[in-house]
Amino acid sequence: MSSGISSLWKHEDWWAVWFGFIIIGLALLQWLPKIPKIHKWTTSPLDAFLVIKDGAATGNILLPLLLLMIGLAVLTAIGMAVMKSAPVGRYVAGFVGIFVLACIAYWIANQAEIKHWGLSYALWALVLGLLISNTVGTPKWLKAGAQTELFIKTGLVLMGAEILFKKILALGAPGLMVAWIVTPIVVLFMWHFGVKNLKMKNKELVIIIACATSVCGVSAAIAVAAACCARKEDLTLAVGMTLIFTVLMMFFMPLGIQWVGMNPILGAAWMGGTIDSTGAVVAAGSMLGPEAEKVAAVVKMIQNVLIGVLAFVVAIYWVTVVQRTDQCTRPNPMEIWYRFPKFVIGFVAASLLFSFVVVPAYGGDFTIVENTILNPVTEVFRSWFFCLAFVAIGLESNFKDLTSRMERGKPMILYATGQTFNLILTILVAWLAFMVLFPHAV
Repeated sequence: MSSGISSLWKHEDWWAVWFGFIIIGLALLQWLPKIPKIHKWTTSPLDAFLVIKDGAATGNILLPLLLLMIGLAVLTAIGMAVMKSAPVGRYVAGFVGIFVLACIAYWIANQAEIKHWGLSYALWALVLGLLISNTVGTPKWLKAGAQTELFIKTGLVLMGAEILFKKILALGAPGLMVAWIVTPIVVLFMWHFGVKNLKMKNKELVIIIACATSVCGVSAAIAVAAACCARKEDLTLAVGMTLIFTVLMMFFMPLGIQWVGMNPILGAAWMGGTIDSTGAVVAAGSMLGPEAEKVAAVVKMIQNVLIGVLAFVVAIYWVTVVQRTDQCTRPNPMEIWYRFPKFVIGFVAASLLFSFVVVPAYGGDFTIVENTILNPVTEVFRSWFFCLAFVAIGLESNFKDLTSRMERGKPMILYATGQTFNLILTILVAWLAFMVLFPHAV
């Protein structure tokens, strides 16, 4: 029992849960101010840091950004001190450097033209980290703050609060068909194709690409990578491919749907099930109209629920099958529990809390919850943690390792083949669900 209690304070997964729920608790009590976001800017870079009200600048967000940096540094440093993962002083110094790089990534991503093309903060955070690690090299003091797993897992716990079951039920059966029938089939197809047909030796990379392609790109990739204990280089490679193709699909899919005269609702469901990013799905859906935007977003949100399920299944499969040896044909149940990603518990708990406690407490109106808690606080915190994580991933990766994982282009073949299969299967199921079985669902 004592060792079990001890793990609650010494295990990184549990600290991610504690951090996530501390933030959620403070947000619910409304003890947190509105979290600063770097704004969209066009020609003047300084506009990104101004507070604009009624067309006039009324201040700037530099002090709120400084307070956010200090708050996150202190919060995470407590966990680092208890876990004894790194000297606290060195960690805080590294965290400050990574936070500054995260701000630069947001600043670049929010330039109007760049934002229009859907080049997200995750891409720029990764690029900045990779540039440093592959040119001058990552300094030791900066690397001490690169706690990738901790940042990722905390962000995923916070993401659970955004998965509201009322949204899932908004489209009912057709939305569930597109999101929950296609996804597991695509994962199994890509796993079999990568391992059996392409004979890829790096099974961790195969499952990360498969889950990123079939669910929600970056979020699914980082959750599954944590579940199978993949190397950071595998995650970097999978995320890099996903982000590039997400931008292309976000731009060309709505144009193609309009060109062939496809029903906008059908097209929206198709994009919601195949474009690997919630933000990109919303942007693409908006090009087909407000109703299509709603359908695309809800299909993607329903699909996002499977992130926790996939992480759980992958963790069990890795312990019982992939990493099973002749000396250990029957893994100890405690070993399965030990390997189980505890942040999934936080992810699910946050979703249940907001779906069945917080939203009902606000009279069942989840738009109020979104406007007062989710959008201004938890969702913004989640984005910050993800941005910090991608800076850290870049700082800990180098192109030599990434090249060695390409296996003569097999990861690219896996992604292209899997995404093609995903596009075909999704449009067929979406047509069956929205046009044939439930034509009046929307």
